[in-house]
Amino acid sequence: MKTLFALAFKLLIRDARRGELLILALSLLVAVSATTAIDLLADRLDRTMTQAAAEFMGGDLALSGHQPLALSILEEASRRGLESAETTEFSSMLVEQDELLLAGVKAIPDHYPLRGTFKIKETLDGSPVETRAIPGPREVWVEAAVLSALHLKLGDTLTVGEASFRIRRILAYEPDRRGDIYSLSPRILINAKDLEATHIVQPGSHVHRIAVFNGTPEALKAFKYWLKPQLGPDQHLNDLDEDRPELGKAMSKAQQYLGLSSVAVVLLAGVAIAMSTRRHLRRHYDLIAILKCHGATSRDILVLQVFEYLMIGIVVSLPAAGLGWLLESLLVTLMRPLLPGTLMDPGQGAFLLGIGSGLLILFGFSLPIIQRLRRLPPLRVLRRELEPAGSPWPIYLTATATVGWLLSRHSDSWWMVLGVFVGGGILCLVMGGLAYIGLIATRRLIPSMPLAARLGFQHLCRTPLLTVTQVLVFSITLIALELILVIRTELINDWQQQLPLTAPNHFALNLFDADLPGFKDFMTASGMTPSPLYPVIRGRLTKINEDPALDRARKDPRAEASINRELSLTAVDTLPPDNRIVEGQWPDDGPEPGVSVEQALAGRLGLHLGDQLTFDIAGEPLTARVRSLRALEWDRMTPNFYMIFSGGRLDAFPRTWLTSFHLDPTQDEVKRALAKRFPAVTLLDVSKLLEQLNVILQQLSKAIEIILCLALLAGVAVLLATVRATSDERIHEDTLLRVIGARKRLLRRAQVIEFGALGLMCGLFSALTTELVVFYLATSVMDLPYHFHGVFFLATPLGGALLIAAAGFLSTRKITEVSPMSLLRSL
Repeated sequence: MKTLFALAFKLLIRDARRGELLILALSLLVAVSATTAIDLLADRLDRTMTQAAAEFMGGDLALSGHQPLALSILEEASRRGLESAETTEFSSMLVEQDELLLAGVKAIPDHYPLRGTFKIKETLDGSPVETRAIPGPREVWVEAAVLSALHLKLGDTLTVGEASFRIRRILAYEPDRRGDIYSLSPRILINAKDLEATHIVQPGSHVHRIAVFNGTPEALKAFKYWLKPQLGPDQHLNDLDEDRPELGKAMSKAQQYLGLSSVAVVLLAGVAIAMSTRRHLRRHYDLIAILKCHGATSRDILVLQVFEYLMIGIVVSLPAAGLGWLLESLLVTLMRPLLPGTLMDPGQGAFLLGIGSGLLILFGFSLPIIQRLRRLPPLRVLRRELEPAGSPWPIYLTATATVGWLLSRHSDSWWMVLGVFVGGGILCLVMGGLAYIGLIATRRLIPSMPLAARLGFQHLCRTPLLTVTQVLVFSITLIALELILVIRTELINDWQQQLPLTAPNHFALNLFDADLPGFKDFMTASGMTPSPLYPVIRGRLTKINEDPALDRARKDPRAEASINRELSLTAVDTLPPDNRIVEGQWPDDGPEPGVSVEQALAGRLGLHLGDQLTFDIAGEPLTARVRSLRALEWDRMTPNFYMIFSGGRLDAFPRTWLTSFHLDPTQDEVKRALAKRFPAVTLLDVSKLLEQLNVILQQLSKAIEIILCLALLAGVAVLLATVRATSDERIHEDTLLRVIGARKRLLRRAQVIEFGALGLMCGLFSALTTELVVFYLATSVMDLPYHFHGVFFLATPLGGALLIAAAGFLSTRKITEVSPMSLLRSL
């Protein structure tokens, strides 16, 4: 074994000195640096976004319920080194000078929030200032809507329950405003020490208690594992996707974009590795045959080459991982103005994963080729035309498995991975078949072509299977580059257009029937166009068919959290915007009520079409059949509902109304006028959340620009590796032409025509394939509108012809620049 290792080391040094490992090393360098940079960036953004999301919950982990937190839970949290804080929220009717207002009161402890800061204003027109302070004893912070509705000002006294408070600050921003917007009212903050003095919270009172925890990820994970069995029936742990579905979806989509882009880069690098490995090992055929003549076994040959490639992988992967770290740092520096003030450091696992991924990519694309060397016959010493026996299918299968693993890391759906492989296989067969037919048909036209074109097309048509392989490789290269460019421009722009500058950034809650005419008139007079008005009826899901709903939901904590509370139900005549029926039909007006259920909730509860749901609405049961399942766009900032009934089905129950609309930052006066005219209406400002989503988009655009640069470098490596893979045969043929009198100019023109025609064919195939892939990504993966890209079918063939012609010409210029005698001596 030591002898084989020493020989492998000598081979590595010899091959490196001869420059045979340049393309292989460059390809591996790009693959590892791209993988490491993306893994580090994704890990950093994930940790940072999770940190930012924690600010929306007030801590890293939030536990909500209706009962005070058990002392044992607080003691366990303290024992594990976690910080904790508990808040109490409830609704209270405020009465001041004959004015009434239903407000949301929140009692907070001294060290709250654990994540994020409040923003307060000293005057109504002042600028918001961040603070980590809380209201002092018998002080209260209120939103501006409270002052407007009750005709109060700073310094006045406000009565909450049986306690009087001095209004000290105007609350401009609260980091942990809950995702359940239907239960929100104008906010009032008081000190938790003053809660008892209000005499509002009594045994049996309907209050919402939220405990938040902070600590290291390891401690939080262990605490969460310990806590789950201790939870009561009304308690649940808040999850980002459940508590903030719009932000969770944005984060998930951003990671999908980055992941798909990095997979394209790695795929390019992998193809380059496979092509350069093939050429590198072909140059070892004579050495392997000699070693076999001296008694080396097939196992020795395999171990020898594995040792050499393992050393290549380690020598290249370590600095490549360092380069990936530098690229990620550069990217963070470029994006720094867009990122939050505090950035989390990426974990060491992402760095090590980059190195491991590099070795996997190297051996995934090269090991089947290495393994074929075992079958090289010793007789090649005498007969150099002999090749190793064996099928090429192991090469394809191993490379496919490698790409499948990379895809699965960036997709939560194995169906997507399977779809990519099935679709990719079909496309390769179609492209290969069309290319082969085209080459056979072109043979008939060659005799009538000019001499330079005849030589160029003869190179292509002489070995059609090899040319088809080149067509597939070049087409995949162009497809990957084009896809990254499309992701950077088209898909991200489509996503951003779903969050335009005029996207709704305010919700109006608790509108009553009597308010509707005046509210509509106010919107019209103010020049605003709100989203449709939706009736909101509070109801609890109690039964699924004949089974208690809680029994069905206990299999999934998120499902249990969804139904262990009152849901916001609505009833409309038509499918709301940003909703899409994925199964079934819209509920009709038949004798039995029908309901449309949100797809994710239906999956967690195991609901199917035709299931019977029983709701408790204001103490009365209501039974309905599941008529359809819907997909929602949580990130559109329009009202969304888990359960929607057909129009008129809920008219007999108490209801309020809900809508959303857009207000510019300069329209504070309109906002105050709206709050003054409709004091019972709750206005929820979600502009901060929209800003967070837009920051994610800007971060993503910058990140993909870096990935595009890596992709271009990988694409160059693929082109060079593919051309060099057939350079030995080309040098042999063109040397003979030079010997019999062919001029340099003729050979150069033939090379340009050959590679230009090859690039034109690849460009046509890649334009068509890219369009199909973009259609699939937009409609099935990203949930975005699809647009036809006619420019692809003009720019890609021309660009492919120029790019591949340039790469081929530069790679084969040695043939025309060296004398025929020198070429003959080198053969």
